[in-house]
Amino acid sequence: MTDRIKTRPDHVLEDPGALAIASLYARSYLEAARANGIDDAREELASFVDDVLDRSPELQAALASETIGRDHKLAFLDRAIAPHCSEFFLNFLKVLVRHGRGDLISEIRQIMVRIGEDAAGQQRVEVRSPRPLTDASRSKLYEHLKETLGFDPILRETVDPALLGGLVIQVGDTVYDSSLRSRLRQLNGRLVERALHEIQSGRDRFSHPEGD
Repeated sequence: MTDRIKTRPDHVLEDPGALAIASLYARSYLEAARANGIDDAREELASFVDDVLDRSPELQAALASETIGRDHKLAFLDRAIAPHCSEFFLNFLKVLVRHGRGDLISEIRQIMVRIGEDAAGQQRVEVRSPRPLTDASRSKLYEHLKETLGFDPILRETVDPALLGGLVIQVGDTVYDSSLRSRLRQLNGRLVERALHEIQSGRDRFSHPEGD
């Protein structure tokens, strides 16, 4: 693979400060669950996000709203959420609301997924290709990445017809670009450089004719 460059990762949280706060809550949630012998804390949060928040944009907006008072949000949690969740999870939601962090629930869930992947020796790898990968090419790519990178890659595939051919693979904040579009761009750059060099060489010959 060629053309190794740096780029910003495509995080759900673009604000590094918010990302750090969400990470802190995620780790604190997991540590508290472990200390209390609660084994299904991850599953309960995942279920709340998938089955409740993602299906109710209004609720998600309300928990994140700065115009709805904290007491109203807490009362809603007691009335509508408490009958359907554990006391441990309800207390976690209330902590977030009291600290004005109801907007981070989905991101906290995503960070906990990443923590679980890291603990299992896994890491997400973004793969862009001009057409869907075949089972054979996906298996070959998986084995190559696993051997090269030293961890179990979780392939997240995206089809991008503009690439024309080849692949763009992103691991963390590093991008490996072997796409045909990238190679054509490099070739064009080299042709331009060669033309400029030839022009400069011609100028030098005219400025300093042989025999002067």
